[in-house]
Amino acid sequence: MSWMAFPFAPRHGRTLTRDDDGHVRDMLELVLFTAPGERVNQPDFGCGLNRLLFAGAAPELAGALDMSMRGAIQRWLGDVLAIQELSVEVSESTVTLELTYSLRASGKNGSARFERRLT
Repeated sequence: MSWMAFPFAPRHGRTLTRDDDGHVRDMLELVLFTAPGERVNQPDFGCGLNRLLFAGAAPELAGALDMSMRGAIQRWLGDVLAIQELSVEVSESTVTLELTYSLRASGKNGSARFERRLT
């Protein structure tokens, strides 16, 4: 099955699409990097990860990110996937998020990695 890509983009006069793995990664990115309050009709949607990333590299940041991410993924994507492993690594200038999951419908395992620079 193919899904419309996020962010929306045309390619050769058609809408860019993603396969199932790409679609799950797009959904994870939406949940993790959308700040609560950004969506008018769903003001509590998202994780607000970007706000935490600007807090600077402190030892407490990894724990806060882990808790925030688990809660948002469970709430918004809990019917789609189950988290198997989640790791958050904070260095001096970069946060790396690695997630392994299983899809509930198929049982297929997948993974996603996100890396963001701190300011």
